[in-house]
Amino acid sequence: MKAIADIKLAPSILAADFTRLGDQVAEAERAGADRIHVDIMDGHFVPNISMGAPVVQSLSKVTSLRLEIHMMITGHLHRTVQRVKSLQKQVGVAINPATTAFVLEEILPDLDQVLVMTVNPGFGHQPFIYTTLPKIKRVSRMIGQLKRGCELEVDGGIDEATAQLTVEAGANVLEPDRRSLARTWACALRCRDCVAD
Repeated sequence: MKAIADIKLAPSILAADFTRLGDQVAEAERAGADRIHVDIMDGHFVPNISMGAPVVQSLSKVTSLRLEIHMMITGHLHRTVQRVKSLQKQVGVAINPATTAFVLEEILPDLDQVLVMTVNPGFGHQPFIYTTLPKIKRVSRMIGQLKRGCELEVDGGIDEATAQLTVEAGANVLEPDRRSLARTWACALRCRDCVAD
């Protein structure tokens, strides 16, 4: 079983009150967040459009935490990964619930993180898709074989019960369920605590 220190929390700014975004990110940092999750949606890959570069630049001024940018965009995977790496940044790839883990086989050695979507991307407040648990296990095994040290994050429907299941399957980064930021933090801390039990 993973220790509490091995489990990282990445609250999404989509849970924040945007009129107080900077304050709420600072509150999350003080409460113990390990990084801040920023969803970028282009209106093509998913139907919604969200924030972009100006918001990310503004957030970098109010927190010392790593900003984890989840780009839900269309584009060429290998080219995008190489471009991010050329900027000396860490890079990860997300896979959707219906996407097979085997798409990662060729690109995994270039990654620092894999994010397994445990809901369909683009909308909050969805129930956890339990059929993603075997995929989390497969990705965890692939990481062990191809890229030790690569982080495995889960996003969507993460609460106290599903946190435990995903950590048992191999995840080490949790993005707690999006509610209000305060409720998300309460959930996140309970998730981290339940893993240690």
